[in-house]
Amino acid sequence: MKIFSKRIVLLLALVLTLSLVFTGCSQQPADSNDTGQETETPSTPSDGGSDVIKIGVFEPLTGANAAGGAIEADGVKMANELYPEVLGKKVELVVVDNKSDKVEAANAVERLIDKENVVAIIGSWGSSFSMAAGDAVRNAQIPAVAASATNPLVTLNNDYYFRVCFIDPFQGNVTANYAANNLGAKKAAIIQEVSNDYSVGLAKFFIDEFKELTGDDDAIVALANYNTGDQDFSAQLVNIKYQEPDVIFAPGNFTESALIIKQARELGIDTPFLGGDTWETPEFIDIGGEDVEGAVFSTFFASEVAITEMSTVFLDEYAKRYDNEPAAVTALGFDAYLVILDAIERANSTDPVAIRDAIAETQDFKGAAGTINLDENGDAVKSAIIKVVKDGKFSYMATVEPSK
Repeated sequence: MKIFSKRIVLLLALVLTLSLVFTGCSQQPADSNDTGQETETPSTPSDGGSDVIKIGVFEPLTGANAAGGAIEADGVKMANELYPEVLGKKVELVVVDNKSDKVEAANAVERLIDKENVVAIIGSWGSSFSMAAGDAVRNAQIPAVAASATNPLVTLNNDYYFRVCFIDPFQGNVTANYAANNLGAKKAAIIQEVSNDYSVGLAKFFIDEFKELTGDDDAIVALANYNTGDQDFSAQLVNIKYQEPDVIFAPGNFTESALIIKQARELGIDTPFLGGDTWETPEFIDIGGEDVEGAVFSTFFASEVAITEMSTVFLDEYAKRYDNEPAAVTALGFDAYLVILDAIERANSTDPVAIRDAIAETQDFKGAAGTINLDENGDAVKSAIIKVVKDGKFSYMATVEPSK
């Protein structure tokens, strides 16, 4: 009897063990791998059967470039509020933070594609972040439209990346011409944010054009470097002061650029400063104060000049929401959204490849920041605006048309 009882107990234990094994196998989580980390299951883009069309937005909303990303995203959101539907469907924005970081930018775009099923993407403020996302959009065949990323490499050899702004070769030419022709400069110094692709690229285009304009291979008397986040520029500025340039070109992030000018003035350097579109944020004036008075830079848009009917729509709607002047990148964010909506409508499809093909054919599109004609590289051929800091505000000076 004891032997029989032991056999029963052993049999029951065996059955219970096998039951637990099979139950455990059947309940293994589908979204886990052997390392215990969550995996992302690729999903298909929104199709014609969906009631919602998702457009992704990736911008630096935290970190060193947060101010620029925020005002660009404002333009996208305002456009979405005014034009919330296409093809009879609601358009939903999915906004993600790339944290002012190249790796995070690539991750953010992959998340928009793999998890959010977006049919197109807008971004990013900062050419480096757009370039970091290039492979992801090309490989997934999801079209992306940069609002203000001006480095030529953003769209180079990438049929799925476009932009609604001009590119740095033109911007570099504009500022170099202003230096040589308006200021009569013969010698220039460069102080560039060497960790920033935008800054390095724009500096090169300025240098090449300035040398050609002056006919002097030695026209650049100093080339100084700094890194994003640096606070003390005294060593670079002391050397520049010794070289006695007629003008200083300092393309870079708004924070560091304002500090550079401020510290230059403290060192007794009264040389004119020129910069690029990244200076046009309220923080540039807040940080630089009176020291950035007279600073001149190139940008994309001026509220004083209503270029198209859509410019008027944009300015009127902006005035209803904010009590300050709109930044150029806000208008460009507005335009990037509208270009995508126009492409979806012309394609009569939410298929990303069809949308991409329609974007590529964009011509004579009347945006808030001017008429958009995309060339064979996906770049907008547009005029540039020159502004100056005057009485604590960004003031319009001139419009420069692209050469034919």
